[in-house]
Amino acid sequence: MHENDNFIEVPFESRHQCWFCAEPAASHFTFPHQYHLVFNCQHPTLTVPSCLECLNAALKAKVRNIWQVDQYVKKFLIKKYRKDLAIGLNWTQEELANSGFEGGSFSGFQKSAWFMYEVAKERVSFRGWPLVLDGIEIEKDDCSDSFKFDGVCYPSIEEAIDHYSENFRLDAMFLRQVLAKIGTEKFAQAVRICRLYIGATPDEKSRALRDL
Repeated sequence: MHENDNFIEVPFESRHQCWFCAEPAASHFTFPHQYHLVFNCQHPTLTVPSCLECLNAALKAKVRNIWQVDQYVKKFLIKKYRKDLAIGLNWTQEELANSGFEGGSFSGFQKSAWFMYEVAKERVSFRGWPLVLDGIEIEKDDCSDSFKFDGVCYPSIEEAIDHYSENFRLDAMFLRQVLAKIGTEKFAQAVRICRLYIGATPDEKSRALRDL
């Protein structure tokens, strides 16, 4: 069967968009594809519009279904645009506009940084439209829950933990332990606690966990 026979129905307003990130679609991605044998895929072969960057990432995903491919692509985007996403962790748009970088070596950063953050955030947070083939919507395999925090929708809370740990140089395991104590709904508080304990000894962290 030709892959175009498996092309999903695309809403009119999304006809030029990548299903993974909403950037202009210059190609398409089919799953399962000839380079990755899948024996337990729960949906028929599907073809979605894709930008070249997401296509290249998607082809490397060794997973079971199209939604897991989407998660893999989002993890790739988070890693690639880590520095751009970090702008939103360290600045607000107003702070950046009033940073006083005009005319200096950082003037280019001041002009483009927030725009790059917004682009990266929108690509990572985008969720593709429902997959409809021959008029029938393919039921999503709810393989994991996304986690939304501070305007960014992560594929999972693990991705959020890794992202914040890397950017703030936090102890990722300590952050997980704090979240286990106070709950993922208090993610901001958990990050603040962990920032207070950067460089702390294991005993100091253990005492902090006991006191939570």
